[in-house]
Amino acid sequence: MATLFVDKVDPQSGTSLEIGSSGDTITIPSGATITNNGTQTGFGGTNTPAFSVQDNAVQAIPNTTWTKLVWQTEDYDTDNAFASDKFTVPAGKAGKYVFYASWQFAISTDFNEQRIAIYKNGSGADPDFQGFHDHYGSIQISKTLDLAVSDYIEVYAYQNSGSQQNTLGNNIFQGFKLVE
Repeated sequence: MATLFVDKVDPQSGTSLEIGSSGDTITIPSGATITNNGTQTGFGGTNTPAFSVQDNAVQAIPNTTWTKLVWQTEDYDTDNAFASDKFTVPAGKAGKYVFYASWQFAISTDFNEQRIAIYKNGSGADPDFQGFHDHYGSIQISKTLDLAVSDYIEVYAYQNSGSQQNTLGNNIFQGFKLVE
């Protein structure tokens, strides 16, 4: 193998520069640096699909009952994958996803327990929960899940205050695909 030493390679005017052919492997040796000062395409990826939704209305959460949270406002939904209060993995978008959700009660007295869970395909995907004994308690959860096409994610809330309670109406649910 011969080594070609040059400081700059330019394509002919109006064309693009191609290195290698289909099926070839281009190797960048250890210790080398690739510097991009132009527009990149085909490198890395994007964290999409991505979505962010929130509620803007009060929702009643019955005592000691896991209840699906309802989301009225989409802040963004890059792949139109969020509908009917759930995110569904679109075709060709399987992989690892990060989700975050939070919700808050509109109760002015202390109560026994507040929980939040991320559900995958209708079942709890996360056994973690956070308990509170304070009024106006806010609770958050984040979870990374490996998802297949058509898997869907929802958020459920639970409370044990002795009676039905309302959310404060400022809850958030967000998610995005990790670049792999």
